[in-house]
Amino acid sequence: MERGGRRGGGMVGLLVLQALSEYGRLDRKPPVTAGLIAANTLIYLRPKFLDPILPTLSQVWFNPRLIVKNKDLKRLILSALYHTGEPHLVYNMLSLLWKGIQLESAMGSVEFATMVAALLGMSQGITLLLAKFLLLFEYERAYYNEYAVGFSGVLFAMKVVLYSQSDSYTYVHGLMVPARYAVWAELVLIQMLVPGVSFLGHLGGILAGISYVYLRGARSGVNPCVKIMRVVTHLLCWPLRFLNGMCLRPSSGRVFGRGTLQGGETPGVWSCGACTYENPSFSSVCEMCGTESNGDGFAPTSTSESISLEELRQRRIQRFGRW
Repeated sequence: MERGGRRGGGMVGLLVLQALSEYGRLDRKPPVTAGLIAANTLIYLRPKFLDPILPTLSQVWFNPRLIVKNKDLKRLILSALYHTGEPHLVYNMLSLLWKGIQLESAMGSVEFATMVAALLGMSQGITLLLAKFLLLFEYERAYYNEYAVGFSGVLFAMKVVLYSQSDSYTYVHGLMVPARYAVWAELVLIQMLVPGVSFLGHLGGILAGISYVYLRGARSGVNPCVKIMRVVTHLLCWPLRFLNGMCLRPSSGRVFGRGTLQGGETPGVWSCGACTYENPSFSSVCEMCGTESNGDGFAPTSTSESISLEELRQRRIQRFGRW
């Protein structure tokens, strides 16, 4: 996130060549990272077909006072996608290219996209809260009225996520530091070496990354946004699962007449020897084929056993009036 800058020349072409070179080496091209780089670059270049619909830089500057006073959410979100010059854009996009390829390849495109969206909102929101909090210490002129734009707050948050579980070392402007503390070293060194950067914007990104890692849970590797979506989906689908279970629940008893009796050897039931249909004891005639009971539980007899299939079919037709 930067407060000022100048336009350079030809650096966007170098960015495109570098991105194409890196993507050419990959078997699987991360689409979300490519889309983010393309979106930031197009917003900066403002081609004619986008110029009428894109807000100007002056309309999206991240300014805590204007955001709070006017409740301007446009400034809160879109300011992260604007850059003040080609060096600012190219530096941030090369950093996004390197971090995005690693994170998206490891997490998958869907989870990576939801993570970036969460980090963008969290980093911008935390930066706003920090600026508002510093009013208590009369730092209004320094931070509450500051104008800033750029994707670097999200990049600091992504770096926290990338190195959150790393035990290795990395270089920060030539200085070797533990990887998980690299963002803090970079925060201090950039503030010292690069004039005009937004300290609160970068600090807000670091705190957003730490918050995200905490919400994700230690070594769970699951995006908290995905967790929330899964819980909501599970709750919304509960009535459907309940009805589906009721409809598909298997019967554990024998069915006859008008209901179900549970158990294996239920008293008060007799089995027809002609068609094997089970009937209630109060019925003297088989409800299926019309064969009479012998009074004490119908047992197959020579007569019933000799009934032919055609005769049984005719009995059912006469009783029910259908096949």
